[in-house]
Amino acid sequence: MGDSGVGRGAPVAIVNGASRGIGFETARTLIGAGYRVCITGRKADSLQSSMARLEGEGGTVLAVAGASQDPEHQADVVSTVLEEWSRVDVLVNNAATSPFLGDLLDAEPKHLDRAWAVNVAAPWSWSKRVVHEYMGEHGGTIVNMASIGGTYPVPRVGVYNVTKAALIHMTRQLALELAPKIRVNAIAPATIKTEFARAKYDGREQEVAGQFPLQRLGSPEEVADVVLLLCNGKLGWITGQTVVIDGGASLIQGVV
Repeated sequence: MGDSGVGRGAPVAIVNGASRGIGFETARTLIGAGYRVCITGRKADSLQSSMARLEGEGGTVLAVAGASQDPEHQADVVSTVLEEWSRVDVLVNNAATSPFLGDLLDAEPKHLDRAWAVNVAAPWSWSKRVVHEYMGEHGGTIVNMASIGGTYPVPRVGVYNVTKAALIHMTRQLALELAPKIRVNAIAPATIKTEFARAKYDGREQEVAGQFPLQRLGSPEEVADVVLLLCNGKLGWITGQTVVIDGGASLIQGVV
């Protein structure tokens, strides 16, 4: 129960925030495993370019542009996918924002509001929609992209980290409530070499990488491989868990 249902024909995944980085590589990895994938993102031009790349590699892809936290966008995506492919087996909640860099109490309400809307409320409402419209009856898998910062405090990214801690707990709560038909898990990466995380390592990659026991940053492909394992049934007796991908950072109580 709660797996992708490969035996029922080519499975379908929705990956939000997928025009680049972890989301794009997740879509590519799922496509390589036989999934049909709908990708979403805020910028239509970038999203269309990403769709063209995936189609050029032989993928069956839909692309729907919009803000992840917009209920109308979510409804458009799910209805488009169901009309085109009649199923939604996997939801990957990858879209995220980090609207403030600095001490938590120096942030303004607008920063917390935006971070909460994109990083917590949006995954909740995406999950609610796919469960009510397909997975509740047919089963499926939800993967939430959290962060290592949701498991321990890191200076100057408290707004982001508080929302990721909430997402980790929401993962556990939904896993309990949606079992046995639907499995819900999260992934908590440390610094992955993406455009989203560039501010952490730009101009000092070796210095940052040297803080990790494995002496390098993570890659989007490595995160995507874990997403696939959580979705394809090979880890089918896992739900409510957060898989940490951190180059060993948690072994030394974290890195800055």
